[in-house]
Amino acid sequence: MSTELEVRFGGTSQPGVKAVNQDAFAALLPPERNERALKGAIAVICDGVSSGKESEVASQMAVTGFIDDYLATPPNWGVNKAAGTVLRQLNQWVYRQNASRHQSRDSMLTTISAAIIKSNTLHVFHAGDSRVWLLRGTSLECLTRDHVLREGGREYLARALGADTHLEVDYVNRELQPGDTLLLTTDGVHGFVSNSRMLELMLQYRDLEEAARVLAGEALANGSDDNVSALVVAIDELPFETLEETHRRLMQRPIPPVLEAGNKIDGFEVLDVIFSGTRSHMYRVKDIESGAHYVLKAPSENFTEDALYLDGFIREEWVGQRIDHPNVMKTYPSPREKQFMYYLGEHVEGMNLREWMQDNPNPPLDAVRALVRQIIAGLRAFQRADMVHQDLKPENIMINRDGRVKILDFGTVLIFGTDEIASPLDKSVPQGSVNYVAPEYLMGETGSFKADLFSLAVIVYEMITGALPFDEPSIKRVSIKSYNEYQYIPARQRRRDLPVWVEGCLTKACQPNPANRYDAFSEFEKDLTVPNPLLEAGMRKKPLIEKDPVLFWKVLALALLVANLVQVAFHH
Repeated sequence: MSTELEVRFGGTSQPGVKAVNQDAFAALLPPERNERALKGAIAVICDGVSSGKESEVASQMAVTGFIDDYLATPPNWGVNKAAGTVLRQLNQWVYRQNASRHQSRDSMLTTISAAIIKSNTLHVFHAGDSRVWLLRGTSLECLTRDHVLREGGREYLARALGADTHLEVDYVNRELQPGDTLLLTTDGVHGFVSNSRMLELMLQYRDLEEAARVLAGEALANGSDDNVSALVVAIDELPFETLEETHRRLMQRPIPPVLEAGNKIDGFEVLDVIFSGTRSHMYRVKDIESGAHYVLKAPSENFTEDALYLDGFIREEWVGQRIDHPNVMKTYPSPREKQFMYYLGEHVEGMNLREWMQDNPNPPLDAVRALVRQIIAGLRAFQRADMVHQDLKPENIMINRDGRVKILDFGTVLIFGTDEIASPLDKSVPQGSVNYVAPEYLMGETGSFKADLFSLAVIVYEMITGALPFDEPSIKRVSIKSYNEYQYIPARQRRRDLPVWVEGCLTKACQPNPANRYDAFSEFEKDLTVPNPLLEAGMRKKPLIEKDPVLFWKVLALALLVANLVQVAFHH
């Protein structure tokens, strides 16, 4: 699986026995990587209606206009919206051209069949009797249906571009695989070459141009009395699936039953059960074919109808395959087609950060910094991938036996991108722990890397002090009205040996309002490691009631006691 779409084209269009060629085709793979990812590859074929005197104009305009206009649509539009809008506009233009020719209202009519390959999905838009075929292995499948009417032994087009103010377009989508081939033909070809013969020729001629010419030649040899056109598209490489594609594919698979050591599933043998709970099951497995070892995680059958939970499970696999970093747990594509819903991941042996904190209740700052440095490295990998973890907490941070940190649990990761990379289920508030979730989420705002920075700062505070920087709510909060509902408890109130500059660093990183936090993970890491004179000076200038409320009230109480004693002594 590549990270970039790679396709090749080959085609031919010939007038055949006719004087004018009213067929047309065009294809494009955008050269720029970003446009290729956002728009995909496009192939279009049109067959101008023979009765129209200027149908060759309509077909030529349609193939070029469709590609140009589709590429000009906004980058955040999905394929359906973009192609549908373009087809409506093209149809209106051709219809108006026909309407302006009062003596020949149907002089410009054409069929249209368009194939768009975006990510791992083929999108087909079709009106008329040209066709789009999918060749996979030794099977040739026609993806379109002819829109024709038969009366008195003759056939008439039921749909054509420009025939009416409204064009009804068929839409089909298919998951693609590297090695698939698309074939687009006009009826001058497929009307005179049988399906089995087309398959035979496509398998025989691997050169795309040659395959198209041979198909056209065979049609002419078999007596084709029309223009003959064939366009072949070879799919060499496909990028990673979008989350939407992964979701659509995996939701069709059943949840596997609970497994035991010795059981086999999809070519994997269960070696032992790591855990089996009410939410999920995790097993250590071996690939029987290659001998490779993995962790296999499957959802519990208790959640068969829980779309939100299953969406998170699928998201976890997808994210783990997109981020390749030593401080982020990896998930792996299966070497074979999966029959059940599960994913393969790396097995991280060690302890989670919660357990580490229990074993190290008063850790030296250098030990904390060493772990934080690795956590930040992992979080920056999410940031580079335009993702926000959103559920960072000690239980989701593992430390393996070599001391390496691994960030886990990607079920609520926020993924920025186009609408086709967005989750099919919208989650306005992450399902994270209330003690670590960033306040902006509870204000109804979208998260950024600063949300992960807040969660990390709360974790660091807890590692150093053994407590949380804010009072735990009596009930789980799902919303707040103001950032002022958070009242920070100074870390030095809980750990007296903490340097003032470290307190200043934690105070800034734990700011409830994201605008007041650090602007980069690196700034937080630096201030946690090296004294920042500005932060330290700012902390020292604060009144005692802000720096240390407990000490302030102790001093005030002592002062009042002394004043009372002096007053008593004075009266005696």
